[in-house]
Amino acid sequence: MNEELDTRLQAICELSLPYVRDSAGRHEYDGRVQDLSPAGVRSALAGLTADLGYVDRHDEAHAAATENALRVRFGELELHRVNPLWHLDNLELMVYERPYAPAEERAEARRRHLAAWPDAVDAAVEALDRVPRELASASVPLARGLATYAGRDAAAGAALKRLVDHLDWASIQGDSSAALGRSALERLLSASEAIDVDLADLLARAEKEQARLRQLLDDACRRIDPDATTGETLRVLRTDHPATGAELLDETRLLVDEVLEWTARSGLVPVDDGVCEVGPMPDSQRRGLAGLFAAAPYEPDGPSAFYVTLPDPSWAESEQRAWLASGFNRSQLPGVAVHEVAPGHFSHFRALRQLPSPVRRLLTSDAFIEGWAHYVEELCVEEGYRADDPRFTAGVARDGLLRVTRLICSIGLHTGDLTVAEAARRFTEDAFVVGPGAVSEAQRGLFDPTYGRYTWGKLEILGLRDRARAAWGVGFSLPRFHAALFALGAPPMGLIDTALTEG
Repeated sequence: MNEELDTRLQAICELSLPYVRDSAGRHEYDGRVQDLSPAGVRSALAGLTADLGYVDRHDEAHAAATENALRVRFGELELHRVNPLWHLDNLELMVYERPYAPAEERAEARRRHLAAWPDAVDAAVEALDRVPRELASASVPLARGLATYAGRDAAAGAALKRLVDHLDWASIQGDSSAALGRSALERLLSASEAIDVDLADLLARAEKEQARLRQLLDDACRRIDPDATTGETLRVLRTDHPATGAELLDETRLLVDEVLEWTARSGLVPVDDGVCEVGPMPDSQRRGLAGLFAAAPYEPDGPSAFYVTLPDPSWAESEQRAWLASGFNRSQLPGVAVHEVAPGHFSHFRALRQLPSPVRRLLTSDAFIEGWAHYVEELCVEEGYRADDPRFTAGVARDGLLRVTRLICSIGLHTGDLTVAEAARRFTEDAFVVGPGAVSEAQRGLFDPTYGRYTWGKLEILGLRDRARAAWGVGFSLPRFHAALFALGAPPMGLIDTALTEG
C-alpha cells in the first residue's frame, strides 16, 4: 500500500495526476483523469498551499519550486489551453499494462479510466482554444494513436473522435505561430528548474557543446576509417544493424545484461539491484524508439521493462531495414542501453525507490532525469566501457549531437528565429538525422518546448561535478558524487548544489 501523502503533496498531485500515477506509482489515482478544463485548473491551483512547511531545507525548496512551476505552467502561461499534449497524456492507459497489482484490479482501473474519457475530452475541447495550426497538425497523429485503447467502447471512441475533429479544426483555424515567445520560454524553463535562465547564454552554451561533440564524433570516425568523411562513416555504420525485430530483441537482451554487469563492477552508482526485462514497445507508445518503464518509487517491487519499438511488420522490407538502421544500428544500440538501463534510468529509478523523503521520491525534474541518463553515456566513454570500439564513442557523440540540436532548435522555434523547416534542416546538417526523422524531431519541439532538457541537464550535472571536485579535493570520487546526486532524488537543476553539502 502507498503511504499517505500530506495535504501539500496531495494538492501538487492534483495538478500532476498522469505523472504521479504512471511514473511515481501513486495508484490511488488509478481510473481518474485530471480536470484540465479552465475552471478545473483554476480550482486546483487555488488548492496549492505552502502552509505545511518542511523542516528539511532542501525538501522545502524542492516542494516550493514544484508549486511555482505549476503556477507558471498552468496559471501564467495556461499551457493546457495551447498544448494538446497535456490532454493526450491525460487519456493514456499504458500504466495499466504494468504488473504493479493483480490483473483484475488493473483491468477495473483501466475500465474506469476509459469511461472517464468523454469527460476528459469535453474538458480538452473547452480548454484548447488557443492551439496554433502547426501544433495542432503535429498533435493529430498522436491523438489518433490512442484509438487502439478505445477498442469497442463506443463512448470512448466517439469522445476521441471529438478531440481529433477539434484538433483538425485548429490545424486550419488556429494561430499561425506556434512560438511561445522569448519571455514565455525563459519563464517556463526558469520555473521548471528553479534557476534563472537567459536564453542567449543557454544558446551559447549549447553551441559550444555542439562544437565539442562534433569534434568527438569526427575523432571517433577517423579511428574507424581515417580515409572517409564523418558523414560517409556514419552511413556505413547505419548499414550494420539487426536484420529483424526478433534479432533486435535478442541483441538488446544481451546488451542489457552487459551494461548491468559493467555498471555493477564499476561501482559508479550506489544501487545495482532489480530486474530489467526487454520486450517490444506497446502500440500506444510507438512514438518513441525505446523507453524504460520502471517499477515506480511507490509501487511494490517488480521487474522494470525496457521496450524497443520494432519495425511494423506491415511495412515494406526496405522500410523495416531503414527503421532498424536509423535507431538501432550497432554503433548506437549500446548507448541506448546505457541511457535507458545502466547506469541510466533503471539505475536511477532503483535508487529513487529507496529514498525516505516523500518530497524527493515523488517530485522529479525532467531535466534531472534525462540529464542524468544523457550524462552517463559519455561517462561510460570516459570510464572505459567498450574502450576498444570507437563505434561506441561515435554513437554516443552522434546521439549527443541530436540532443544538443534539440536544445538549439527548441530555443529557435519558440523565439521565432527558426521555422519547422529550418529546424528540420538543422537536424539533418548538424545531427545527421536522415529522412522524415528530421521533420519529426522539429515538430516535437513545437509541443515539447523543454525537449532540450537532455543536454541542459547534462551540462548542469557536469558543472556540479567540477564544483564538487573543487570543494571535496582529495575526497572527491565519482561514486561519492553520484551517490550524493541520487540522495536528492531528481530535484530541479537549480537545487542540485545541495549535493555538495549533503554528500
